[in-house]
Amino acid sequence: MATVMIVSGESSGELYGSLLAKALKTQWTDLNIIGIGGERMSAQGVTLISRTTDAFGILEAVSAYRTVRATFKKAADALRKFMPDVLVLIDYPDFNLRLARVAKELRIKILYYVSPQVWAWRKGRVKKIADIVDRMAVLFPFEEEIYKKAGVDCEFVGHPISEEIEAVLTEKTDETSLPGSPSAGEGMGWLTPTTNLRANFKVALGLYPDKPLLSLLPGSRPHELKRLLPVMTAVVRRFKSDPEIHSRENYQFCVPLAQNTDKGKYQSCIEELRQEGVLITQGETVKILAVSDMAVVCSGTATLQTVFLEVPMVVVYKLSLLSYLIGKLIINVDYISLVNILSGRETVRELLQDEANPETVTSELKKIMFDAKYKEEMLHYYRLSKEPFIDKHASKRVAEIIMEMIRERN
Repeated sequence: MATVMIVSGESSGELYGSLLAKALKTQWTDLNIIGIGGERMSAQGVTLISRTTDAFGILEAVSAYRTVRATFKKAADALRKFMPDVLVLIDYPDFNLRLARVAKELRIKILYYVSPQVWAWRKGRVKKIADIVDRMAVLFPFEEEIYKKAGVDCEFVGHPISEEIEAVLTEKTDETSLPGSPSAGEGMGWLTPTTNLRANFKVALGLYPDKPLLSLLPGSRPHELKRLLPVMTAVVRRFKSDPEIHSRENYQFCVPLAQNTDKGKYQSCIEELRQEGVLITQGETVKILAVSDMAVVCSGTATLQTVFLEVPMVVVYKLSLLSYLIGKLIINVDYISLVNILSGRETVRELLQDEANPETVTSELKKIMFDAKYKEEMLHYYRLSKEPFIDKHASKRVAEIIMEMIRERN
């Protein structure tokens, strides 16, 4: 029996790992999959040797050091014990590149799936990656060229969140597709929820079908939730009390928490939001975005989900002061949100650190509400950014690459 080991380091990577495991099991039922992940990977038949660690930023990484060190030892021991045919590394570069060296010494084939952000900082890692991995599968078209120039066998496979969106929008319904849209399994296309589907989702989620929805996505990492949940609570209060907004629309609000969020850690913030009439859900991000009229989104993968579902948004982010100052020194990009990076312009407003405050966020939301030209231009660049991902099936293609690597090894 062939063995594949998948290593993910945080929530988004764990989602990609679960989708990949599902695709692998579909193509090869007699396959042993082990790895580092969470509940979603476990549900897809992955035998977990350890759990993901959501460390991010300088101070956060330092505080999680002992946990990460213990996880690394478990991963290295698993490589030696199980000798997998292919090691699949999902992002999480400092951990995964170190683990890749162990795998290379053991002559285990290495596939890096989801590139570190080498185009943003520490570009020297490209050569290091080229020297270690056998193949790469990347999520963005501009990444393919970077690695091919370094001599890496690299392929742009699309983005797995399109599969998650497609699965949600086509699940148990015939109301999904607009004329010309693909059916389930045919690729992302321009798949968009219809008016009927939006109304059905709202009712199922406990929302009013005839009221507009503002969604607030605070991220999945502990430091993001800690810093952004209070800001988002204040945004709701300010939004509700603004006479200009209230005279025009009667909005409802939702905070869709990531599936792996420990709600107990943020109980006081969650209760404050509930007292403001905010719906709190967990593991329903795609459905919530599908019925949203606007969103305030923590910079990260959720911004791409928001683009694919064509929801106008404001991007926010906060780090500890030390992490932010160090980041300013070493990160060389004009933008932090994926839509702005993909479009090469300020398609959406990015509010960082002190700018991520209720007054400025509300002001930007009002611009989306009241300036039709601004909103339509935003959506125009969303659609241009989506085009390279049409008809790509990331998990299916990566599963095929893994099968090719296993055959090469044997």
